Amino acid sequence: MQGTVYKSTGSWYQVKAEDGDFYECRIKGKFRIQGIKSTNPVAVGDKVIFDPEAETEGKTGVIKKILERDNYIIRKSVNLSKQTHIIASNIDQVFLLVTLNNPPTLTTFIDRFLVTAEAYDITAVLLFNKVDTYSIEELAEVKYLAEMYRKAGYECIGISAKKGKNVDKVKEKMKGKTSMISGHSGTGKSTLINAIEPSLDLKTAEISRQHSQGQHTTTFAEMFDLCFDARIIDTPGIKGFGVVDMEREEIGDYFPEFLERKQDCKFHNCLHLEEPKCAIKGALEKGEIAWSRYKSYLQIMEGEDENYRIDQYQK
Repeated sequence: MQGTVYKSTGSWYQVKAEDGDFYECRIKGKFRIQGIKSTNPVAVGDKVIFDPEAETEGKTGVIKKILERDNYIIRKSVNLSKQTHIIASNIDQVFLLVTLNNPPTLTTFIDRFLVTAEAYDITAVLLFNKVDTYSIEELAEVKYLAEMYRKAGYECIGISAKKGKNVDKVKEKMKGKTSMISGHSGTGKSTLINAIEPSLDLKTAEISRQHSQGQHTTTFAEMFDLCFDARIIDTPGIKGFGVVDMEREEIGDYFPEFLERKQDCKFHNCLHLEEPKCAIKGALEKGEIAWSRYKSYLQIMEGEDENYRIDQYQK
């Protein structure tokens, strides 16, 4: 039988068959190690072939094969730096929740996430959440950030998941698609999903006042069918985002504002570092490209993975 993985706990996978029935499936030992470098061989969103088991209570099965993925969002595992973790696969778009504070979302984190989405050809939309809680000065900062990312080519929407502001805009963008919601713990992912589909009633938690960090309310990635022909993938909050398997020569292509100016560089293989007559550095000097974006580019080029982590800015 063929089905789609809706939930992964690391050892069991909830698979929705084509007839709409759900099966609790596992994978066989050999399957785990055959050419799979990620910590999770099967990810939410995967299309799989599985065999139902007849002699068990309830509906169970064994996953035999993963069908080819259209795309996926992947990052370096936090504790196992040589291994990777696939967050979800076969996604039409991803919404990244951004909060100015409580907890803070740093531009380095946003940029790494966007670079990964670009690399795997997934549309990314930035949702600036909790706009109902900000002072006039903080709102001005949010508007500045949103304008910066719009100039870079990204859609940005200011929302309040708690008050319902612009939630309809987000719903409209989700129709007929599989969307993933991501961001740090405490940015309001579960609150937003509850606002979009109240019947799901996902658990939410208060922010930890001591560290301005969210509590992990989502432990495993899980996909939900929504009532308006859409699917949403809820993901655990992530602290850091290590980019994976990118050649230095191609990283600039995953910054849209770099890519559109690349042909104006003197050298076709320009890395936008020390080369003369570099169009990207020229645009930087003119204020056409944000310095924070260029700084993120340099960090990724230099292979720096740890110094952007959110907890390092909270000591």
